[in-house]
Amino acid sequence: MARELGLDRRTVRKYARARTWQEVMRRPPRKPSTLDPYLDYLGQRWDEGQHCAKVLHEELQTKGYLGHYQRVTMAVAPLRRGLPIDEPRERPPSPRETARWITTHPHHRSPHINDRLPRLLDHCPELRLTHDLVRRFATMLDNRDATSLPGWLNDLAHTGLAPLTGLAGALREDRHAVAQAIATPYNSGVNEGRITDVKLQKRLMAGRAGVSLLRHRVVLIAHLRRRHADRPTVSPR
Repeated sequence: MARELGLDRRTVRKYARARTWQEVMRRPPRKPSTLDPYLDYLGQRWDEGQHCAKVLHEELQTKGYLGHYQRVTMAVAPLRRGLPIDEPRERPPSPRETARWITTHPHHRSPHINDRLPRLLDHCPELRLTHDLVRRFATMLDNRDATSLPGWLNDLAHTGLAPLTGLAGALREDRHAVAQAIATPYNSGVNEGRITDVKLQKRLMAGRAGVSLLRHRVVLIAHLRRRHADRPTVSPR
């Protein structure tokens, strides 16, 4: 079907597996409303035979609803056409949000994210595979144990996902350094900081100065940094 129609297989699968037309409709998520906590009650009263929006509004007022009558009329409008109540839907997370959820330790995520992430992973096997690989690598970092790195790299290379396969190739070329980074407490943060200093000074001079001036400024910054680090800290009284 995908070849015949010129569509992506996932698109065809979505339409083929849909049980109702609502599942394939693209509608923007509705904004939350003060009526949302009372939607179940509205559906219950409608099934019991109460179809008058005015009466329903009066009943909701006795339960604490402070909204306008017109909002109740709009809420029951789909029921008059034989459709379900238009309940609020969650906005799907952006790729950046999803990446942050996956890379954040589960104990540091909010309860809301810990509730949404499993449901998101259930809808995307590729994303679940990525999540599992990220958490396995995080476990190696937490335990400072690189013994499972070769197996992890092998699984990463055979995911069938081009970005992860490329990452596996890059890590394999430098696997000894990666293993040392996992298993030891040392890192290249100091060197990276010095490189950042050099790049910053080069940009400040807009490329108009020679190497001698650049060297002088870098040495001066290093001297000032060391003097500041050696200065005793005065505790506030």
